[in-house]
Amino acid sequence: MSLLHDEQTPIVSYVSGPVVKAEPGHLLSMNEMVEVGEERLVGEVIGLDGNTATIQVYEDTTGLRPGTKVFGQRMNLFVELGPGLIGQIFDGIQRPLDFLKEKWGDFIRRGKTVAALSREKVWEFVPALEPGVQIGPGMVLGTVKETEAIVHKVLAPPGCHGTLKVIAPKGRYTLEDVIAEVEGPSGRVEKIKMFHRWPVRVSRPYRKRFMPSVPLLTGQRVIDTFFPIAKGGTAAIPGGFGTGKTVTQHQLSKWADADIIIYIGCGERGNEMTGVLTDFPRLLDPRTKRPLIERTVLIANTSDMPVAAREASIYTGITMAEYFRDQGYDVALMADSTSRWAEALREISGRLEEMPAEEGFPAYLASRLAAFYERAGRVETLSGEKGSVSLIGAVSPPGGDFSEPVTMHTKRFVQCFWALDKELASARYFPAINYLESYSAYISAVSSWWEEKTSAEWKKLRDDAVEILQEDAKLQNIVKLLGEDALPDDQRMIIEGAKLIKNDFLQQSAFDPVDTYCQPIKQYYLLKVIMHFVDRMRDVVMARIPLFRAMNLPVVEKIHRAKYSIEGEEVEPFLKILEETDQQIEELLKRSREPENEA
Repeated sequence: MSLLHDEQTPIVSYVSGPVVKAEPGHLLSMNEMVEVGEERLVGEVIGLDGNTATIQVYEDTTGLRPGTKVFGQRMNLFVELGPGLIGQIFDGIQRPLDFLKEKWGDFIRRGKTVAALSREKVWEFVPALEPGVQIGPGMVLGTVKETEAIVHKVLAPPGCHGTLKVIAPKGRYTLEDVIAEVEGPSGRVEKIKMFHRWPVRVSRPYRKRFMPSVPLLTGQRVIDTFFPIAKGGTAAIPGGFGTGKTVTQHQLSKWADADIIIYIGCGERGNEMTGVLTDFPRLLDPRTKRPLIERTVLIANTSDMPVAAREASIYTGITMAEYFRDQGYDVALMADSTSRWAEALREISGRLEEMPAEEGFPAYLASRLAAFYERAGRVETLSGEKGSVSLIGAVSPPGGDFSEPVTMHTKRFVQCFWALDKELASARYFPAINYLESYSAYISAVSSWWEEKTSAEWKKLRDDAVEILQEDAKLQNIVKLLGEDALPDDQRMIIEGAKLIKNDFLQQSAFDPVDTYCQPIKQYYLLKVIMHFVDRMRDVVMARIPLFRAMNLPVVEKIHRAKYSIEGEEVEPFLKILEETDQQIEELLKRSREPENEA
């Protein structure tokens, strides 16, 4: 039921797309949630100028006219947080699309909404505290088994301080049932339910932030070994149309070492989101062998949905991510794509008649991007647990131009930059991450973890491989002019070594059951056998043996097939390849010396 500030009601005086102005503005407050018209279109106050309030409406405003009433809600734009989030598909303002479809059909009718979390569903609540204890915000009151994969921890809501007087016994309750009563310092008793509300534009509090030091494993070799991201880290995946941003994020959603996945389809085409919505419920979680949707939240806001809701969808998703982080979970948030979100900012800014900056984007684009990525991190929660939110945002620069504003500003605020390459994608190379333009600032931070789990030489091995790829890039300019045969063997050795790294390590098959995911120990040994062969090729070149003889050795075929033939965390097959490499190279060197010995 709508609550009014006063006996008076603000009236619409101006409409321009999703932007509405209402008077008198003094009846409303900044960032207040409102409902516009008899259809109760959801909106938010984004500006107050004199006695005029500017409202951003999250639904289609067709037919809205001056004189329409605006109903203030006396609260900021919020999301509901509690059991029932996992496995749901929401739109940008947390309307459950499945429930809307059941009630009103395939098309979302404006003004139609239902509660974000079901009030009828019954949950098995298990208390975690006894009456008499002192509690504060974020403390775990009890648990609910939300899915087979996720135990939902019911948290004390924000602002909750005092003595726990009553807590519900183990049993079945709905979200509307009171499961605890807390007496505050003033003697006022607060009744707590299994859900609470949180404003989407406000970061949830925590005790302490940690430096990222544990890698977020993805099973993708080019990411984990060459350009790693840490838990609680930030990454961007920029690329032009058709380079594989969405496919890469799908692969990360399936394999990333995170407890919860939140996928935001922000302004993407309807057919892409349809693929996500139909594929995710059918995908099996490789860890639990259960449907992946049992640890996933989907937020769908396609390009044909209201543009203002697209702007809100990013904040809806990150608030849910922080909520699961506060329960002690590692959360990976995929935003696809932040460029469409920035375009929504640009359109709304234009309707507000604000002064445009680069390419028409608002001057505050950089600060909005910074505020979004700043909400990532690995923290100690208010209840003393450790959780993290890792942000991976796709960027869609027009024409693949990385110098456009959204990409350039994003590079300032993320620590990983996985640049997708059009030529690699056209060659069916996956992941199409350009190893020359990409970078990661987490390499030093995660090195100790990798060295502990694999070998002390992990970083040196990785650095040597990157150096070969960089030298190869320089030599390719000569190859394009003169051909590879014009190079001396010491330079051809660099090119052949780079081919092994690119084709047998960096390239990965998302459809091969063995190669789709690569364990850390396999990544290390696969790179080790390649780099060891490259080192032994140097001995061949120094002995003035034609390089093609080394490349025709039987062990080379085994290196080519290693990523497909060696499963799991097997080490012995790699040790055997290393041994065979030395044996065959030594035989080759021995044969080259035999004529000299006979002479």
